[in-house]
Amino acid sequence: MKGLIQRVSEASVTVQGERIAAIGPGLLLLLGVELGDGEREVAELCQRILTYRVFPDDAGRMNRSLADIGGELLVVPQFTLAADTSSGTRPGFSRAAKPDEANHLVRQFVAQARAGLGADRVGEGQFGADMKVGLVNDGPVTFLLESRQRGR
Repeated sequence: MKGLIQRVSEASVTVQGERIAAIGPGLLLLLGVELGDGEREVAELCQRILTYRVFPDDAGRMNRSLADIGGELLVVPQFTLAADTSSGTRPGFSRAAKPDEANHLVRQFVAQARAGLGADRVGEGQFGADMKVGLVNDGPVTFLLESRQRGR
């Protein structure tokens, strides 16, 4: 499971012209589910994202987490994060989890994030939809986190 996090001052998701989610200061998470991912990877990555220290402390050092600052989280399913880009000029998607399983794990991730932060602090995109994602990147600060390393 992969999560690309971006520190934002605001972010939103629009589907078919309708804004379905928006957050203020916090993290935009693009979440990719790979073959073999399960509940363990959900729990591991969710905990890591909620506690990953990417927000500045009083000295300006990245020493505070999303949980520490009371920030918000916008979870956007992004199957292209599971792409194999190791060769050629076209990505392959054989590493991506099947849609039903991926959707199930994304739902679990959102539920765990809501349990950890509070339901009102977690927004979500729409699985499988053509989403328009808007953000004001703060920094910019962007990190790719993975729940586990595979033999790559």
